[in-house]
Amino acid sequence: MYFSSNREGGLGDNDIWKTTRLDDTWQNWSAPQNLGATINSDAWDAYFSLDAKGEYAYMTSSKNSLGGSDIVKIKLAVENKPQPVVLIKGRVLNKSTNAPIQASIRYEDLSTGKNEGIAISDPVAGKYQIALPYGKNYGFNASADGFMPVSENIDLSKVSEYKEMIRDLYLLPIEKGQVVRINNVFFEFAKAELKLESFPELNRLVELMQKNPNMKIELGGHTDNVGSEESNLKLSSDRTLSIQTYLVSKGIVADRIKAKGYGKSSPVVDNDTEEHRALNRRVEFTILEI
Repeated sequence: MYFSSNREGGLGDNDIWKTTRLDDTWQNWSAPQNLGATINSDAWDAYFSLDAKGEYAYMTSSKNSLGGSDIVKIKLAVENKPQPVVLIKGRVLNKSTNAPIQASIRYEDLSTGKNEGIAISDPVAGKYQIALPYGKNYGFNASADGFMPVSENIDLSKVSEYKEMIRDLYLLPIEKGQVVRINNVFFEFAKAELKLESFPELNRLVELMQKNPNMKIELGGHTDNVGSEESNLKLSSDRTLSIQTYLVSKGIVADRIKAKGYGKSSPVVDNDTEEHRALNRRVEFTILEI
């Protein structure tokens, strides 16, 4: 966090200072550091802001100004730059019509399920933009009344340089026959055991079924073409049963959920690359009744 203050240790009037959050509590911060004479002056310096890349800063200063104060642009030294982030931007669209939607975009830490922030997409063009710091595995999704969210995942657990990514988010109308891919569900390798990172996504499915008490769904498990047909059928079936068990444990009546494994019989793309095989390894749910 960068802030302006006339605290002791400055160069004169208000200076720009920097402090870093030390944990997730918002209570523990590093000792503030003055950004020094390359940025601060003995006059009034304030309104410090950064571009998303963290390369340039903009601020106002009354030192040698043309009036009360001027806006200046500064190229930041390495020691004054913030930690790098990934800037994600795109549009929120109706999957059926491709029309833009005003929606809430939430992003969360998949390891804890903790909400890390929220943004609102533009109601005319559906545009949104979020900046995610490195250090966590994130899930993010858009939500709006009458639609089902489809989540995305981005693993930023390893720190790297600033990046920009385009990710359009699609919302599906809640209607009979709708097929929804459950993206942020993770299993132990070649097993049906759910990982903790799956629970935020499954909790959203629980919430959807609670809000729509007449909804009945079929969970469909799918694999790639690696392994025998028998083993893939069993794995896909066991994984949907694991999800069904979790939903029932959260209060959803069992007869509202069918679980079926399809093995490798219904690929969405050819199994010709690892990336394509990953797309075929999926769990979907189909709305049977609404």
